[in-house]
Amino acid sequence: MNIEDKIKLIVAALEDVKAQDITVIDTGKLTSLFERMVIASGTSNRQTRSLADNVRIKMKEAGEYVGNTEGEETGEWVLLDLGDVIVHVMLPATRTHYNLEEL
Repeated sequence: MNIEDKIKLIVAALEDVKAQDITVIDTGKLTSLFERMVIASGTSNRQTRSLADNVRIKMKEAGEYVGNTEGEETGEWVLLDLGDVIVHVMLPATRTHYNLEEL
């Protein structure tokens, strides 16, 4: 699957569970570790975990690589390693505090 199709699948999976403020950042010129970073917000710890779960399920169903997941214990900030895409699902206060979009 090419990167654009993968991003569409990830965004659709996030929208399915009502993610807020979905942002896609092209990081290809900034790092060789991954090509895109997707950041989304959930309204509760339960929703952030559900958002991450839905992305993981949809990616596996599409036969795509799903690496490690971090942060599901608390649900404040869940990170999914999808190879060439990193997905951050955060509570709004955590997202504001770390301000990843400005890095």
